[in-house]
Amino acid sequence: MRKEKTNKFEYLTETPVPELILRLSVPTIISMLVTGIYNSADTFFVGRISENGTGATAAVGLVFPIMAVIQAVAFMFGHGSGNTLSRMLGAGKKKEASEMAATGFALAILTGIVFAVLGNFFIGPTIRFFASEEITAATFHMTEDYARIILLGAPFTMGQFVINNQLRFQGSAVYAMVGLLSGAVLNMFLDPVLILMCGMGVKGAAIATVVGQMVSFFVLLYGSRMGDNVRPHVKNIRINGYYVGQIINGGIPSLFRQGLAALATTLLNKAAGEYGALINEETATAAIAAMTICTRVMMLLASALIGFGQGYQPVCSFNYGAGKKNRVREGYLFCLRWGAVFLLVVSSLCYIYAPRVIRFFRKDADVVAVGKVALRYQAMALPLLAVTIMTNMMLQSIGKGVKASILASARSGIFFIPAILILPRIYGLTGVEIAQSLADVFAAALAVPLAVSELRKMKEERTV
Repeated sequence: MRKEKTNKFEYLTETPVPELILRLSVPTIISMLVTGIYNSADTFFVGRISENGTGATAAVGLVFPIMAVIQAVAFMFGHGSGNTLSRMLGAGKKKEASEMAATGFALAILTGIVFAVLGNFFIGPTIRFFASEEITAATFHMTEDYARIILLGAPFTMGQFVINNQLRFQGSAVYAMVGLLSGAVLNMFLDPVLILMCGMGVKGAAIATVVGQMVSFFVLLYGSRMGDNVRPHVKNIRINGYYVGQIINGGIPSLFRQGLAALATTLLNKAAGEYGALINEETATAAIAAMTICTRVMMLLASALIGFGQGYQPVCSFNYGAGKKNRVREGYLFCLRWGAVFLLVVSSLCYIYAPRVIRFFRKDADVVAVGKVALRYQAMALPLLAVTIMTNMMLQSIGKGVKASILASARSGIFFIPAILILPRIYGLTGVEIAQSLADVFAAALAVPLAVSELRKMKEERTV
């Protein structure tokens, strides 16, 4: 890994904004794309299981909300501590930044241990809460097998997300990228070996995921000790009202966004199973599998945009803390413009080739029939994610916790939950397929005035 530039203040506040964002976003885009691919790898390889591959695909989808809850709390600690320490560094407060890094990391590890212990102890009720009542006993058992192993890896999952985000917010995107890629590549290598060659099925998928996360954890921990990065150290842990409050203010939007994503996926799986069962029992499982594939594909398509935005976040928070608000505005508009262009291109391709995309994961006719319709609806609304995601990242990075939390709650909560509860009652399975697209339209409509108000304030207050 190359040596990071030593004068981060000059680097992050003087480099031309488009050039700086591109420099920082290339590693994060690569990281997000590879992460998106390896998140889809489990779905791809379990779909190749000869015996009940559709049930195995559904099981992976049913455990996704549990993983989303773990990630939600991890992102709260990671984004909360990361964007706060970045603003502290921008203001020249190195000691406070070090204490923030250590506190966020310690809280993540402790919370991960709680998830691992309680999650496995209450595994049965947990699965029944997240799963549709219409799934078969075989699918339930596969879901339980997958979830137990994923929960055991929670401390490493949460720890790696926190260190990764702290490194990104310091401008050390290369170290963050190497850490994530190391685990992701190992995961993708282990998936076919454990799932297919060793015949371990969904257990193999879970083991591959956890081993990859453990490797990423240790590589990222090593990366935090390189260059002039702020290192999480035991002596700097300060679990008190001030630091916890700062983490919550900076990270609560991520908790809402990811936590509501878990709830949204749960409701989506339940609705897919319920309204698919109105056709027949096989369609219930197929509908869950189809929506699982569709969700993973959309996550993969959006991952490049998220990586682009993550390249903007340290620019945003650092320059905001340094009082250079004109650079915050410039960066936001740059990312919004090119993010929308990118999503328009990939969404068009996804709409055209939707049946092929679904068949790539699972060739079951029922799965393809449901999945291609849902994928096309979501592709139509995909370009709108540019304004929603970029606005949310800006608001969160400049410390506007309330506005960021409201917007973070919009796509998977405020608008999606009513849609998934109401539309299927009117349109049946079609209502399940269109719910997310409608939520995306309303979320983008909410993002526009929130962005305009903050951009107007920064234009009036900017310091050149």
